[in-house]
Amino acid sequence: MENLSAGTILFILIVIAVYIVLTTILTFKMRSKSSSEFNNAAKSLPAIVVGVLMMSEFIGTKSTIGTAESAFTHGLASSWSLLAGSIGFFLFAFFLVSRFYNTGHYTISGIVREKFGTSTKTVVSIIMIVSLLVVNLGNYLSGAAAISTILGIPIMACAIITMIISTIYFTFGGMKGVAWITMIHSAFKYAGILLTAFIALYLTGGLKPMQLALPEHYFTWDGTIGTSKIVAWIIGTMGAIFSTQFIIQAVTSAKNAKAAKRATIYAGLLFLPLGLAVAIIGVCARYLYPDIDPIYAFPVFLQHMNPILSAIVATSLVASIFVGVSTVALSTTTLLMDDFVLPRMKEVTPEKQLKMTRIICIVVGIIPLLGVAFAPELLSLSFFTRALRASIAVVAGMGFFLPMYSSNRGATIGLSMSALGTTIWYLLGDPYGIDNMYIAVVTPLIVMLIDRFIGKPKPSEKTPKTEIINEN
Repeated sequence: MENLSAGTILFILIVIAVYIVLTTILTFKMRSKSSSEFNNAAKSLPAIVVGVLMMSEFIGTKSTIGTAESAFTHGLASSWSLLAGSIGFFLFAFFLVSRFYNTGHYTISGIVREKFGTSTKTVVSIIMIVSLLVVNLGNYLSGAAAISTILGIPIMACAIITMIISTIYFTFGGMKGVAWITMIHSAFKYAGILLTAFIALYLTGGLKPMQLALPEHYFTWDGTIGTSKIVAWIIGTMGAIFSTQFIIQAVTSAKNAKAAKRATIYAGLLFLPLGLAVAIIGVCARYLYPDIDPIYAFPVFLQHMNPILSAIVATSLVASIFVGVSTVALSTTTLLMDDFVLPRMKEVTPEKQLKMTRIICIVVGIIPLLGVAFAPELLSLSFFTRALRASIAVVAGMGFFLPMYSSNRGATIGLSMSALGTTIWYLLGDPYGIDNMYIAVVTPLIVMLIDRFIGKPKPSEKTPKTEIINEN
């Protein structure tokens, strides 16, 4: 990949700096001034804003760079890694979103506690917090790598800058501020991806020349990925959508259950063009630059753009980083506060709670930075964390649709074994060709079925009475 000229790099840096300053000023103007605004924007967000928020949670720099990288090697079938989001959101809209909204909770652990009990809630919270911290580790790494490649700045410096700016966004913005700033970030992200795809197709002369020159598998529905892996992607993405803390938080920020359902459908529709566009970019890069490192499949096209277009695409990558980091860190902070910090605080006042929330935000922003140098290959990291979250979706689904299996004991043991087993399976490299996603999904299901037939749980383990708790 050729380096951009010094003049172009300087122009891009100026545009990015102006963009960061303006969005930071807007964040302070629209900042959350109460815990209710911080956690779910006091249920005031329009459906389209919530839809964009949910879409942005799953299409960050890690997913876009990683999917283009995968498409470089495996073909258009890599688009399933993002198109799975559309399937997941459509199913979520019709089966679960109203149920989640009507519980009155804005945390996945709160919903699970209502169906199972306190110990299950604690395990869910720990699994989700660890998963989200790993997600942001990937966000830092992929974002820093992309910006470093374009601008020639050291990766660690890019990661530190990412941490500082993103932490300002979510620490002061909360859900209210992040939601509206995400609309701006997402507009740049959408424009950058579609613009890059258009230029890539222009340079190749369309799909026909690529179909004649590249191996056939680049244009089949499963490429060299295989059905098993694609199904694992779909299951994992669905599970992540059904259980990820930020999705629950975003859903409960809508004005009512109908608006939440509409927002979820919008999110599914927004996924479709992006999934195809990113995969096309990767395939075009393979056709034009077969000898480059696949990780450059997306940023390589900046060298063919004029400074203005390069600045737009570079800013879109920066925006993707900020969106991904901010939404994940915000939801991590909410779980830490609600499940671990607030229960141990004495004499909690609204002012004291908001101040402590912002302190936790800073800690959450710093932690992933410590592991940037140790993160593995991007896309596998992304789907590993989705596997961990998918196990929570299995348990939550059984709580809603199979209440006879809603044993606190079974759910707690099942989730614990799933998290341990999935991690070991992932570290072993998915032995026998079995994706760790299947371990994550099947383990809690089997454990809860066995628990059901072993015997009834003790009185202390029975599911608590269902009650609607106002957590605002």
